[in-house]
Amino acid sequence: MDEELLPIGQFARLGRLSVKQLRHYDELGLLRPAYVDGVTGYRYYRAGQAREALSIGLLRSLDVPLAVVGRVLSGEVGALESVRVSLEVELARRRRTLASLERVLAVGLPAAEVDVVREVGARAVFAGERAAGMEDVGRATSAAVARLVAGVPEGFGPVRLVGLFPVDVGEVVDVRVALLLDGGVEGFAGEGVEAGVLPGGLFARATHVGPYDQIALTVHAVLAWCAERRLVVRGAVREVYVSDPGCTPPGELVTDVLVPVVDGVS
Repeated sequence: MDEELLPIGQFARLGRLSVKQLRHYDELGLLRPAYVDGVTGYRYYRAGQAREALSIGLLRSLDVPLAVVGRVLSGEVGALESVRVSLEVELARRRRTLASLERVLAVGLPAAEVDVVREVGARAVFAGERAAGMEDVGRATSAAVARLVAGVPEGFGPVRLVGLFPVDVGEVVDVRVALLLDGGVEGFAGEGVEAGVLPGGLFARATHVGPYDQIALTVHAVLAWCAERRLVVRGAVREVYVSDPGCTPPGELVTDVLVPVVDGVS
């Protein structure tokens, strides 16, 4: 052979990877040995492969998934773009979490002034969107709102929106938004928009002041209040958006939180 081969242990030290990692990358086809002994199965590498090994280590330290590492090593243009986007999404989520934590640190665990109100049914048009977990609820809500607002006919009065969210959430969250109507639905248009009735009933209600992504703190406080009074929660939690986010600072947004309840324990 033209170049001296290095046993796997020596090459691991040269490439700053473990023997276990090298075996795994071989199985995945990311970094094949230059030679495998047919009798012992022992792997050997060329010193020239160290750059590739170090590149894999660098990319993994940047949280690049192994599937994308292979695409980068193969020279695919733009392979890292999806990683950058996912990191930005995660960073935004962490910032929202930090903001909520800072609010808890400042004022303590969520508490709210809660009263019980009876709401009457109201005519509305609805749009739904499926969220991929709690982290995606904000996007899904915005998408549903956009579809509703886009269908508002000219001359329509003030837009009154209500978000509807399940109490128990899983990997998939079905979000609905209602636009309340004073009159008929004539003139409304838009794909995925349907007319119906927003049911009335008994609700535990509290007011949230602050960013939309911190409403969960007030919902928690209302649910705790209901549990203490043995009120059974049944149906979707409502967020009634009182403020216009287009002209209201995030810290001053007012949202009424309504949790549907029935008396007694089921």
